[in-house]
Amino acid sequence: MMHTADAPLAAGNRKVDRLLAHYGESHRHPTNELIHFVAIPAIMLSIVGLLFALHPWVAYGFVAASLVYYATLRSPVFLATMLVGTALVLALVHAMGGLVLPVSAAIFVVAWIFQFIGHKIEGKKPSFFEDIQYLWVGPLFVLSRLFLRLGIRW
Repeated sequence: MMHTADAPLAAGNRKVDRLLAHYGESHRHPTNELIHFVAIPAIMLSIVGLLFALHPWVAYGFVAASLVYYATLRSPVFLATMLVGTALVLALVHAMGGLVLPVSAAIFVVAWIFQFIGHKIEGKKPSFFEDIQYLWVGPLFVLSRLFLRLGIRW
């Protein structure tokens, strides 16, 4: 399925397309979408940071399992982008050094506050309340919006 910058996310035959279409139903308001563009990457960073503070191998296991999930969605473009994003997140977490716990905790709290503000503006509950896998779909939604603007097929 070809995506263009003007076309809405439509349900396709692939699981990833159906997940994105469903996720998009509760993320239509431009302010909510903008909040998600910032808050979702921040939440990703904070979760990996919090897990890293617990023990580095917990964080590595989490990102490995997440990448396996992304691989099951059969989108090489999303998988490659998430591999690069994961490497960047891990580099940032390592760069935090001894501040990884307080910085990650602060980012986590602030980003989630903004997420819920976005959903209050939207008037719809977050998708992960209905299915936990939407926590992993959120980053793909942000990427899909970026890819649409850039004319990249996923």
